[in-house]
Amino acid sequence: MAKYLLAFASGMGFLCLIVGLSPVQALPSLKIADKNVAVNQNDGSYEKNYSHQSNLTNNLSSKLLIANETQKNLPSVNQQQKIQDIGVNSAVNLSQPITPQPASLSSTSYKLAQVTSVSQLSDVQPTDWAFQALQSLVERYGCIAGYPNQTYRGNRAMTRYEFAAGLNACLDRINELIATATGDLVNKQDLATLQKLQEQFAAELATLRGRVDAVEARTAELEANRFSTTTKLNGEAIIAGIGATGGAPNDSDPNIILVNRVRLNLTTSFTGKDSLITGLQAYNFLGGADGQGSLQQGLGLASPLLSASSARTSFEPQFPGLNVNTLSGVGANSIQVYKLLYVFPVANKLTLFAGTAAETSDAFPVITPFYGEGQESISRFGNLNPVLRVSGGTSGTGLASAAGFIFNISPNFDLRALYGSVNANLPEKSANEAVPGVSTTPLGAGLFSGSSIIATQLTFKPSPALDIGLNYAHSYHEINILATGLVSSDIGALSGVAVGTPLTLNSVGGTVTWRLSPKIALSGYGAAIFVDAASNAVDASTTFTSWMAGIHFKDLFKSGNTAGILFGQPLFRSDTGGAAQLTPTGDNRATPYHLEAYYRLQVSDNISITPGAFVLFNPEGNSNNETTTVGVLRTTFTF
Repeated sequence: MAKYLLAFASGMGFLCLIVGLSPVQALPSLKIADKNVAVNQNDGSYEKNYSHQSNLTNNLSSKLLIANETQKNLPSVNQQQKIQDIGVNSAVNLSQPITPQPASLSSTSYKLAQVTSVSQLSDVQPTDWAFQALQSLVERYGCIAGYPNQTYRGNRAMTRYEFAAGLNACLDRINELIATATGDLVNKQDLATLQKLQEQFAAELATLRGRVDAVEARTAELEANRFSTTTKLNGEAIIAGIGATGGAPNDSDPNIILVNRVRLNLTTSFTGKDSLITGLQAYNFLGGADGQGSLQQGLGLASPLLSASSARTSFEPQFPGLNVNTLSGVGANSIQVYKLLYVFPVANKLTLFAGTAAETSDAFPVITPFYGEGQESISRFGNLNPVLRVSGGTSGTGLASAAGFIFNISPNFDLRALYGSVNANLPEKSANEAVPGVSTTPLGAGLFSGSSIIATQLTFKPSPALDIGLNYAHSYHEINILATGLVSSDIGALSGVAVGTPLTLNSVGGTVTWRLSPKIALSGYGAAIFVDAASNAVDASTTFTSWMAGIHFKDLFKSGNTAGILFGQPLFRSDTGGAAQLTPTGDNRATPYHLEAYYRLQVSDNISITPGAFVLFNPEGNSNNETTTVGVLRTTFTF
């Protein structure tokens, strides 16, 4: 069959060539009475042809073409211009033969004689534009005839008789080629063998047909019930066992607890470049306003209010069991919207974002490889630079309404900034007090009048192996807290000053990661938070500092497994001024340290298990507290 088609294609090629290159061309002096010839263009419009002479050349694929060249060496016919209809005001009737007009030709001149070489045609020269085509038709295929006087007369338009003679010669040649090409076609024996094979493999063919039908049905079902054409769903479920020993003196060790956190993230794109991120979560951590039921409270290391402590794990929300905006309770495993953020580009290098539940880690690049609440470091201390956590910037509950920009200056350099308001959804501050001087809406109200933060990060990569991030944040807090959730002194940041005192914070920090090799990286951060009383009635200030350094391993022992060892100093008061106390009453001041190790075992593409532990020396900066060890066995499911 392939050969047959090949032969047929070759024949059609001859047919087209005979149409454009036949020696029986129409006469060059054919007269058209009306010089205004309307031509139907490709787009259906008409235009006038004002040439005084027109040569008509028959084209089988598009019926007719108009050519007005009268020189001996004709240009190539434009095959794109199709003439669907020609009106010549009855001067030319295409339904009747066109009668040639030369005075020197008799009727016997139209008898065609077959030639075997193009050189036999006296009026065909090697310089003619169609010489090679004529040579191929005459010498290779033998289906072009010349006139008895050994001329070709290539500038003449052909008559219908001449066209019939040339077409007949080419059709004869096509029949010869077809007969030759089909000599080796399949015979009855081949067909019998094919039928036998079909019978032998009937079962396999039926099975394959059934599988194809099942796939088609399944595809149709998926298309009919697909989740969305614009939205992707992914999720993370964490189940962990946590045990701890040590803590405050004279306190017994808390029991081992089993906790969970589940998140579902919907990422929607309307243009292909933007993203609307909607995050839902539920968890069973407890704490509430007084920290009851939390592991930190069981250790005796939590602050008197809330449950801020250096013993907190990475995947625990900053304010578990509590809506800090209104100090109302949140039940275990209640579904919450922890993230609602829209990110959209406005220029080649500029992207904007805005949302009513956002965190700084959503907008700022994470430099350290220890970040990953469900995958990497098991402690809140090891995940991020404290500057990013100021004002609840990574609270785990999308505390702030925020808006900002991402300016990609170059592939190795970008600048990002945001403004966040914690209680933007409240029209006014409550007049009721939770404790003296603290409203039941402790973070204020309004988009610009409550607790707020302006944060920025400059990220650059001086080399492929080195990442550096520099952070600055300016915050205003309605009450006397840092809102990082990292240490117990986070509550009552200005020690000895009333908890209802508003604060102004200026925070600076930097994070560096140096990849020694594709599988080993050194990473660390440093931070300083300068706290000042924002009330004219109080003169007080405090400086907190923190640092961390560690080594991260990738593909350790097995591809996909990671591990980390890190050491550092949690937030610690390094200086005070005015009415602020350096050491809270009853504490024995000592520099706190944090030592951590973990190993993440990638069981499958979607399941990982991370055993790890961290040790706190001088917990909460108080040497009266016992060295505390927190062990974690975390299982993370991603989908």
